[in-house]
Amino acid sequence: MNFSKTQWNLISFIAGILLTLSFAPFNYAYLTLISLVFLFLSWHYSETPKQAAFRGFLYGLGLFGFGVTWVFVSIYFYGGANIYVALFMALVFATFWALFPALTAYISVKIAFLTDKRLLFGIIPFVWIFIEYYRGFWFLNGFPWFQVAYSQLDSAYAGFVPIIGVYGTGFLILMTVSIISYMLMRQRYLITNTVIIFILLTTGYGLKYIEWTYPIGLPIKITLIQGNISQDQKWLPENFTKTLFSYQQMTANNWSSDVIIWPETAIPAYLHTVEAPFLIPLAEKARANNTDLIVSLAAKSEDGLETYNTVLTLGTQRGMYKKNHLLPFGEYLPLQPFSGWVLKTIGVTLGNFTAGGENQPLLTAGRYPFATSICYEDAFASEVLPTLPEASYLVNVTNDAWFGNSFEPYQHMQIARMRALESGRYLARSTNTGLTGFVAPNGKIIKQAPLFEPHTLTHKVTPMGGLTPYARMGDEIILAALFLLMLVLSLYAKFQLLKPQKTK
Repeated sequence: MNFSKTQWNLISFIAGILLTLSFAPFNYAYLTLISLVFLFLSWHYSETPKQAAFRGFLYGLGLFGFGVTWVFVSIYFYGGANIYVALFMALVFATFWALFPALTAYISVKIAFLTDKRLLFGIIPFVWIFIEYYRGFWFLNGFPWFQVAYSQLDSAYAGFVPIIGVYGTGFLILMTVSIISYMLMRQRYLITNTVIIFILLTTGYGLKYIEWTYPIGLPIKITLIQGNISQDQKWLPENFTKTLFSYQQMTANNWSSDVIIWPETAIPAYLHTVEAPFLIPLAEKARANNTDLIVSLAAKSEDGLETYNTVLTLGTQRGMYKKNHLLPFGEYLPLQPFSGWVLKTIGVTLGNFTAGGENQPLLTAGRYPFATSICYEDAFASEVLPTLPEASYLVNVTNDAWFGNSFEPYQHMQIARMRALESGRYLARSTNTGLTGFVAPNGKIIKQAPLFEPHTLTHKVTPMGGLTPYARMGDEIILAALFLLMLVLSLYAKFQLLKPQKTK
């Protein structure tokens, strides 16, 4: 393709924006392939690994700069920062995460230059997925936004998710992109590669109709409460009584349900301050109506030194879950003491919570145990898989009010849907301002409440048993298999390159 260096740089940036459009709320899934093809070609036409890294950085800047504009909304409208500080921090945030596509580009092109540049398209998918895993799970507690598989929840690729999860499915998507890029560049093996893509897509489409899990009981009637309490009003003392009364009224109208779920920190107070005057009477009403109530609020440790973000079950039995996978810079401060000093200097105040720990006992509501996740935790399959197969459905409570009317609530719901598809369980998701909804085991939204409206949503959820293939294996086995595949292909490619060429 006859583009100049400057044009390829611009194409890389625009391609990053296109990838954003493949995710919610836009959902143009086909743009994932188009965006990545242009990116891969820009790396192919790079003269050095550093030039490829720069184009990867521009791609990431377009992706994160446009896709996470909700960072500015959160910092400016709800974090207390002035507009210049908010813009600066949002830019720093996008710039930082843009380094990961840059790193992917540098490593991929560097390896290709050290071996054979013709192998570049075969190298990229492996490097991409390993770096995506590092970014999404390990680094700073993980930031899995814009992993390519999430954009394909409604495409044929979704059929692979219950088998090989986000990273395995992402690898297949990237391999498809590599094949298309190779065909555009080399004009070779067109029929063979087209057949491979056709088989891949038809297989994925067929897999979508397989039910990997099965009902283990009668459906339970669940009601989700969306209180729609604005974040800037939620913690004001003068609104405390009004907030509790609102949730009480919405709950009282739904005592016929087996389970009623309130959103994250729906009760704007610490547990010990509302235990006697509010929670004990509420639990008695729940028991009288044979209903299990799931509420959320902050709790202090016995010595008062630690704070937890919790979910509490009230009714037939009481239990507590303490959030374990905390949000960096939102619920705890990594990179201390530097990060704390920076935020204090610019006048931004954030939470300081303690992780609840792994292997917490499952909570039970509606006679069945369920897997609990609080807000950001639903972005991690690793938080759900250890609860299976015991957990018969999933519950997520969230407060996306921090991000106002931005892309974030839609992106977050898209990520939450993946957990239902991976586990083969129904998901009941209660949020403060939206998007509250029910998700089926196939990842499809059954019901969804509108944004920024007080709303109750009721649906009968079937408790499920069994395990999907992915739930049996987990990410580690899949990533290990990809690593072994990479080694085998690398040895084969090296053998082919060293093999003497036949002469006529």
